[in-house]
Amino acid sequence: MISAHQLEVRAGARLLMADVTFRVAAGDKVGLVGRNGAGKTTLTKILSGEAQPAAGSVTRTGEVGYLPQDPRTGDPEVIARERILSARGLDDVVRRMREAEELMGSEDPKQREKGMKRYTRATDEMQAGGGYAAESEAATIAASLGIEERILSQPLKTLSGGQRRRVELARILFSDAEVLILDEPTNHLDADSIVWLRDFLKQHRGGFIVISHDNALLEETVNKVFHLDANRGVIDLYNMGWKLYLTQRETDEKRRKRERSNAENKAKTLTDQANRMRAKASKAVAAQSMLKRADKIMAGLEGERAADKVAKIKFPSPAPCGKTPLTAKELSKSYGSLEVFTDVDLAIDRGSRVVILGLNGAGKTTLLRILGGVDQSDTGEVVPGHGLKLGYYAQEHETLDTSRTVLENMQTAAPQLTDTEARSVLGSFLFSGDDAAKPASVLSGGEKTRLALASLVVSSANVLLLDEPTNNLDPASREEVLAAIRTYEGAIILVTHDEGAVRALEPDRVLLLPDGDEDLWNESYADLVSLA
Repeated sequence: MISAHQLEVRAGARLLMADVTFRVAAGDKVGLVGRNGAGKTTLTKILSGEAQPAAGSVTRTGEVGYLPQDPRTGDPEVIARERILSARGLDDVVRRMREAEELMGSEDPKQREKGMKRYTRATDEMQAGGGYAAESEAATIAASLGIEERILSQPLKTLSGGQRRRVELARILFSDAEVLILDEPTNHLDADSIVWLRDFLKQHRGGFIVISHDNALLEETVNKVFHLDANRGVIDLYNMGWKLYLTQRETDEKRRKRERSNAENKAKTLTDQANRMRAKASKAVAAQSMLKRADKIMAGLEGERAADKVAKIKFPSPAPCGKTPLTAKELSKSYGSLEVFTDVDLAIDRGSRVVILGLNGAGKTTLLRILGGVDQSDTGEVVPGHGLKLGYYAQEHETLDTSRTVLENMQTAAPQLTDTEARSVLGSFLFSGDDAAKPASVLSGGEKTRLALASLVVSSANVLLLDEPTNNLDPASREEVLAAIRTYEGAIILVTHDEGAVRALEPDRVLLLPDGDEDLWNESYADLVSLA
């Protein structure tokens, strides 16, 4: 279904991998793994046809369904239900049926007759596309992903980033695609939806490639693993499930280390002997031959995996501020007739730690955007206290200007830094050399996360608004973020599905949406985190 032949993959001028050849056939369920920045997202864009390789070719047979990390696709005016149905071309049919129904209700006989004819034609097309059973199937998939009926009736432009991503996932799963390419599909899903997605992927008859940091998803669904080794610039192909892969990979690394040690010992022996022989002119040729043999031994050795680099993340020392740097009074937000939340009051004292919980669509992200000054509430006000300095981490990285480079984004976030100082900070977040000149638009989800976090580090913020800060991160990078949350001395308002992030926060209060109820934190709320 997908064949890659001698691919060369680059991010700008940087070579990510070369001479990569593999095939994904029907029934192949592939977990694509590797550290952030290794090229997973770039590779999936190439495999889906969204981007071109620097060299090599990709052949596709059958339809490919691609879920990118960025959900901002499709016409923002389109209704969510129609967006999902468009995967099988049924959106236009349903829309014409609704228009025909309006004509059929007209008092004008000619309009009624016109409506009946149009309705008959649309109904015939509907039946050809699977009929009402297909529409019901789409509704079932949407409900299983936590997309409520009211959301299906809204234009895409009114949905949060998480809601739009779930709509796109529903659209891909509803399609007739033979192979699915899913980039972090569990982002923004609650626990029940993740369980449902695992079962869906296990039963999928075609093939799929999934990028995920959800070990349980990989363990239960994949039968092959492609590991992108950024240090060696290769893909290691493992024709086995997740648990066996973890064991085999560790075995492979021990083998590489052992072979390298043996080869280094042999090369050192040859080199030492050659150095002793070179002192005699009669043995100079033999010494040179030994040196060449030592070089050949080392050159032909498969590289040992270097330790993956991890960005060292430490949130800023907060700027001085008053006792209550941020207050929200009687906030409410609606989209048309849809009320998201109402009458939310919140007082953030210096150093306080608050977690916001609520089901998907309850307005958690919307509330953070209002507190961060990105959106306006319908009622109430946000009152900055003495010395307030906000740092806002947006789950969809809206704070980044994708038309500008990595370095330009950093300079915008911290204009007080010199060019050298900005590059130094970026270097600590693994953006070194030419990486600083890359447009933010080409960054992977994990790289965008690192850049957004780097902007927070230099902000001297005393109140952090963190919206799903551990999404798209590999395990080592996630641990760095959790450690930064634990040690930060300022106030934090956190939205997350990550139970580990809440444990790191050690919240003193919880705000429950959409009702706006506030309570002291206790462990009974911990069970709601993954469900929210």
